[in-house]
Amino acid sequence: MSDGTDLHDNNRFPFRGRQGLFVIKIGGNVIDSEESLQSFLKDFAAIDAKKILIHGGGKIATKIGEQLGIQSNYINGRRITDDATIDLVTMVYGGLVNKKIVARLQSVNCNAIGLTGADGNIIPATKRPIKDVDFGWVGDVESSMLNVASLRSLLEAAFVPVFAPLTHDQEGHILNTNADTVASTLAIALSVYYDVRLIYCFEKKGILENVDDENSVITLIDKQAYGQLLSERKLFAGIIPKIDNAFAAIDAGVREVLVGDAKDLIRNTTEKTSGTLFIN
Repeated sequence: MSDGTDLHDNNRFPFRGRQGLFVIKIGGNVIDSEESLQSFLKDFAAIDAKKILIHGGGKIATKIGEQLGIQSNYINGRRITDDATIDLVTMVYGGLVNKKIVARLQSVNCNAIGLTGADGNIIPATKRPIKDVDFGWVGDVESSMLNVASLRSLLEAAFVPVFAPLTHDQEGHILNTNADTVASTLAIALSVYYDVRLIYCFEKKGILENVDDENSVITLIDKQAYGQLLSERKLFAGIIPKIDNAFAAIDAGVREVLVGDAKDLIRNTTEKTSGTLFIN
């Protein structure tokens, strides 16, 4: 553990051999803060490398849903997406939030292009089957399903893709898909062609052993340590999908996965990083 100020000197970046790619996911609490979001987007635009941004919707969908009489329901940190809710998140995630982010990136000379998984058939998905819980219009994705050629064409043409967490079932339906999962899946699919560092940015310094102690950052984590933290119930529920996706990415060939403070984005694209680094 550390006080959150220690840096990993991992000496594995800058990229070696192949082109590098940063796949960066921005958390909802940063999106909810105008000041934090603007600062983050300025830093993101300054990254001089190929990059992809994935965002969620923060509390905006919930707020607008309440105004429209649509109640938000969650199980294990996942939104239940009924007919009314899929219309809501399509409108908010794919429209309002995505296009605001794209416009702001354009204002700082970042040639962003806003996308969902339906655009260019980049992220086909399957509707989650009903088991113990009916999640509704929620999509599950696998890296093998992705249309990587279309995405690579955008990257090689110097576009910066900005993805809303929406996929599609190839039968005309939009599916709500966890933004962490979208980021992990994109990173895995693209790791065949690029050296990928997947970065999850949110409002904390990293993954905390004690959610009430901002300085209890876990600087390195492997599966054994993760299992122990779960058994001791030290992790809050909202961070678990992020950790699961990080390990899935590492297992599937993504070179590095880091979870850290959005304020440290520039540092976390260099050889010296802060936050929580995932290792095999």
